[in-house]
Amino acid sequence: MTSRSNSFSNFSESSYDFDDKEQSTVPTSDRDEPLNPGHRNNSFNGLLGFTFGSKKMRKKKPFCQEKAIVGLALFVIAFVGMNWWMLSRIQNSGRASQVELRFLEDNSSTLSIREELLRLGLGKGRKPQKTIYARLLAKAAHSLAEGQKKSEPKDLWAEPYFVASSWKPCAEQRQWLPSEGKNGYIIVTANGGINQQRVAVCNIVAIARLLDATLVLPRFLYSSVWKDVSQFGDIYQEEHFIDYLKPDIRVVRELPQELQSLDLEAIGSLVTDADVVKEAKPGFYKKHILPILHKNRVVHFLGFGNRLASDPLPPQVQRLRCRCNFHALKFVPKIEETGALLIRRMRQNVTRLGPLDRHLVGPFSKSMLKGERNRGEKVARYLALHMRFEIDMVAHSLCEYGGGEEERNELEAYREIHFPALVELKKTTKLPSPAALKAEGLCPLMPEETVLMLAALGFNRQTRIYLAGAHIYGGKSRLASLTTLYPNLVTKESLLSSSEIEPFMNFSSQLAALDFIVCTAADVFAMTDSGSQFSSLVSGFRVYFGGGKMATIRPNKRRLADIFVKNNTIDWRTFEQRVRKAVRQTKRVFSRPVGRSVYRYPRCKECMCNT
Repeated sequence: MTSRSNSFSNFSESSYDFDDKEQSTVPTSDRDEPLNPGHRNNSFNGLLGFTFGSKKMRKKKPFCQEKAIVGLALFVIAFVGMNWWMLSRIQNSGRASQVELRFLEDNSSTLSIREELLRLGLGKGRKPQKTIYARLLAKAAHSLAEGQKKSEPKDLWAEPYFVASSWKPCAEQRQWLPSEGKNGYIIVTANGGINQQRVAVCNIVAIARLLDATLVLPRFLYSSVWKDVSQFGDIYQEEHFIDYLKPDIRVVRELPQELQSLDLEAIGSLVTDADVVKEAKPGFYKKHILPILHKNRVVHFLGFGNRLASDPLPPQVQRLRCRCNFHALKFVPKIEETGALLIRRMRQNVTRLGPLDRHLVGPFSKSMLKGERNRGEKVARYLALHMRFEIDMVAHSLCEYGGGEEERNELEAYREIHFPALVELKKTTKLPSPAALKAEGLCPLMPEETVLMLAALGFNRQTRIYLAGAHIYGGKSRLASLTTLYPNLVTKESLLSSSEIEPFMNFSSQLAALDFIVCTAADVFAMTDSGSQFSSLVSGFRVYFGGGKMATIRPNKRRLADIFVKNNTIDWRTFEQRVRKAVRQTKRVFSRPVGRSVYRYPRCKECMCNT
């Protein structure tokens, strides 16, 4: 496609493609062309002409005529039977081919995986995950079984480019005097989930410095989607936040008594997202917000989602954003302690301190040194996977995921409730087809595609995988291929006892904070949607504190789509090579592009120093 609808801009391919000149071409179908009915009729007529065209022949050889009729009948039956067999092979890809079974029978572990995949492929009802990519999944199963006897690719658990280690954190360097906050008070009630709220908090810190205003401790807006009543102090350490930012801005716990009784909406001090353009520049705040502060001494930002541009911004203010994100926001001890417990269990209690541990769990990182010392480092390694495949993402993408008419109806019903504007847009605008969206990399990776990517990259079957998030569309059955090929897959719910996880239940933001800790500390972090706010923040932390050693997998979905579309014909070796090339190309090391988020791309002079 040469252009994309604005409604899909939020799901565009990651900025790791910004300098990627390779064009992706995806054929509409990779299956064999159906047999042409005209060809069949011509052949049939030709046979008739050859057999019955001569009256002379019929008169002289009635026995031959009878043989011809019988032969023709047998030919037609065989011909139709062959067509039926070929079509059934294409349509029912969940059934294993005899060829595949022959080369699997020599390996019992592979055969057990295969039997599980077969079991999944023979279910009834609308379960799309049971028939998608079955041919490649069978080949992945064989490769994983063989891989137990082989070593993994040497750079699988490391960043391939040494230049990444030349970037060091330096956002703590300050080159200004503290702000007095004399122009008034700023209140912010941030909306969204924990990731959007984190970005909003650091953006409002920058605004407070720009306007020389005092910031009241941030508040979080209750969302009917997230259903979490957690406030700032339930997730982040308030005292650390206030004290750490003292050299930058003044932060107080509440408004002065004389301002608390004001009706902020009545006096014009309530500013919603509708009043502030997206990616607003510093000049907007100085022109429109500063006068309100001068007049009323207080401004309340309600929502404040994505309301400060990445550029242009004064270098020291940009550095303040980094300082806030990477240093000022520390999780409360309850979250740090449980996060440390999860990391330790993912490392199977092996004594080892990771490069990000102390930044994520503070003093509880010392517990990492109390494990077993006689086990190798490889035992302690784990991969964290963030799979962005919740129903909201699936429905908003307008893509298709193999569930047929029932799936389409289910997702459309969800859109009518949660995305009514998108439903109306579909009625009035010709939108790209699901196939076109897939080809452009605008569809989230399915669990089946995710497991194929991991297997192609070379992760062996014993790899310990931490799955972040929850509520995967399709539930446990949708994850069946992933859990079958990688049985050592766990979640926070399976790692923690009921008493350990109970304090976090019904608090989605606090549960997400635990996922953030475990994913950021992982030896390898893999995302399935590079536009996810969670994945952006995690990968940014790994860049900032990781010393160029924390491997991150950011799939180029457009290139992967070009590979997956050949699932019925591509051989496994070629599949491996193409997937590895596509992923390796996203690991290039570069400075933050202009206009990109410092939270995701901290490699810039404002946040890090290139040594």
